[in-house]
Amino acid sequence: MRVLKLSTIYPYVFLALFFINCKNSNKEKSIDTPKKESIQEILIDKPNNIKIPAGMVWVKGKTFIQGAKEGDEYAMHREKPSHQVSVDGFFMDITEVTNKQFKAFVEAEKYITVAEREIDWEEIKTQLPAGTPKPHDSILQPGSLVFNKKINKIASMENYTQWWTWKIGANWRHPEGPNSTIEGKEDYPVVHISYEDAIAYCKWSNRRLPTESEWESAAQGTLNNNIYTWGNTPELLNDNANTWQGVFPIKNESVDGFALIAPVKSYPSNSIGIYDMLGNVWEITGDWFNVDYYKNLDVTKVLKNPKGADKAYSPSNPYEQEYIIKGGSFLCHASYCASFRISAKMGMSPDSGSDHTGFRTIATIKMLE
Repeated sequence: MRVLKLSTIYPYVFLALFFINCKNSNKEKSIDTPKKESIQEILIDKPNNIKIPAGMVWVKGKTFIQGAKEGDEYAMHREKPSHQVSVDGFFMDITEVTNKQFKAFVEAEKYITVAEREIDWEEIKTQLPAGTPKPHDSILQPGSLVFNKKINKIASMENYTQWWTWKIGANWRHPEGPNSTIEGKEDYPVVHISYEDAIAYCKWSNRRLPTESEWESAAQGTLNNNIYTWGNTPELLNDNANTWQGVFPIKNESVDGFALIAPVKSYPSNSIGIYDMLGNVWEITGDWFNVDYYKNLDVTKVLKNPKGADKAYSPSNPYEQEYIIKGGSFLCHASYCASFRISAKMGMSPDSGSDHTGFRTIATIKMLE
C-alpha cells in the first residue's frame, strides 16, 4: 500500500515549495577559499586488482572546492560558503540509470514503484494535522507529476501549478500518463523515481547513491573549482547540457533538437567520460537536504569524505524530510531555475517523483572487494 506525505497528497503545494527553493537566487560572492591545514590521505588511483564495472568509470580521489564558485551569479545561500573537501576515488555510472536497466531490476525483483502503488487515506491521515480534509478521489490514485506541455501563457510566474499536472497513471512505464510508453526509449533515463525506488535498485545492483560531495567530485572530472562540467563558460550551455531554450515555461525553442528529455549520451561527456551530469533529469543523492548545512561547517579545515547533514531542514517545506537532488533538468532556464551548475541543489521528498527526476549510482572499492 502506498503511503503519501503532505507534498504528494497536495502536489501543487509541493510544487510551490519546490520552485520557491529554485527561484530565489542571489548574486553575492562566496567567501574566499581558506588555506588548507593539511590534506588527509585519500584513495586516488584505482587498485590494480579491481576491474572497472561495466557502464562505470573510475573517479579519482581528489581535493576540490565544493559549493558556490567565485563569479557564479546564480549561486544561492544554501550553496555557501564554499569549502574544500577530499573525496576518495570511486566508480560512477557513466549515464543516468536507463529504462532498460531499471526494467531488468523490476522484472528480477517483481518490484512496484511508489508511483504505481495504491493509496491508503487512513494511513495518510496519521501524518497530517487533525481535521485535514480528504482530497478528492481524483487525486488519491496512483500517479505522478508531469510537465504541462500545452501551456501557452501564464498569469504569474508565482502560479507554479500552471505548468505542472498531477497525472493519474503516470509512472516509469508511462512517463506522460497511461497512454504513453517507454517502447523504443530503452536508452532514456528512467523517471518518476522516488528515493525509495532508487534505494531498492541500489540494493539489487550492489550499488549506492552518491553523497553530494561524491557527486560534485564526479561532475568536476579533472577540474576542481569550476561552475559547469566543461569549465566556466555559460555560452557553451546549449552544446553541453539538455536544458530549456526559449521563454520558460511557454516557449521551448528546442535549438538542441530535444523538446524535453533526451536519450543518455546525447551531449558530450565531461573530462572523465561521464554524461549528462547537468541537465536532462535531476539526480537523487543520499544526503539530507539542509539549507543551513554549509553555514555550520568549519571551513578552515579540509573535510574528508563528508556524509552531509545529520538531518533535513528546509523552512519552505518544514513537513518533509527531503533528500538532495543535483544537476538540474531539461526544464532549467536562466530566467527561473538556473540549476544547471555543479553546486546547485534542491530538496525532494522520499516518496515524490516526476517526469524530470532520475538517478545514477556509484560503487566503492570496499563494495566490490
